[in-house]
Amino acid sequence: MEKRTQLYEGKAKKIFATDKPDYFIVEYKDDATAGNGAKRGSIAGKGEINNRVTNHLMRLLEKEGVPTHYVKELSPIETLVKVVKIIPLEVIVRNIAAGSLAKRLGLPEGAALKKTVLEYCYKDDALGDPMVNNYHIAAMGWAGEDELAVIAGYSFTINTILSNYLKDLGIVLIDFKLEFGKTPSGAIILADEISPDTCRFWDSKTGEKLDKDRFRRDMGGVEEAYHEVLKRLIGA
Repeated sequence: MEKRTQLYEGKAKKIFATDKPDYFIVEYKDDATAGNGAKRGSIAGKGEINNRVTNHLMRLLEKEGVPTHYVKELSPIETLVKVVKIIPLEVIVRNIAAGSLAKRLGLPEGAALKKTVLEYCYKDDALGDPMVNNYHIAAMGWAGEDELAVIAGYSFTINTILSNYLKDLGIVLIDFKLEFGKTPSGAIILADEISPDTCRFWDSKTGEKLDKDRFRRDMGGVEEAYHEVLKRLIGA
């Protein structure tokens, strides 16, 4: 597969066209941001870790019947993916109170929730990725009612699969962000990434944070936390 023109560069990844119109190449970066880009830095090895962790979990989900854009890992920082049109929504699945949910509702971090919470945010850094609901989504035409039902169904399924898998590795899946895209045929599939950048991972025994919160909050040990996640998932 030939890597061609760069089509897009985001905070954590670059997207390249290929010689095949149905496929892109994703290249992960070591750049790190927080607060919608307000804080910037770099995490050594992050690109490779996020690429490998994402691909490992995408393969797991594919085996469990969840369709994804993953095709093939090309290098430590590059992956071949299917072309999709990203639905402009961040889908956030919350199992335990943390981050913005804890702040908004005045809950202590780590507080148990009686039910898993599903939230949607409109993908727009300039607006601060504002939270939206089903009515906003329908009014703006970002996704139809049936499409949103598919997205919600996949999100809860992914949560169950990943929570059970990570539990056996001594990791609690606190919350995580998903993005979905539509294929040229109109099918909705999982896209973007699943990594310490997009998930809150806590050690099940110590409660130690193994994710980007260590960068957001200047906690130190960021690289070590990312490597620990990779080690537990892949043994690398």
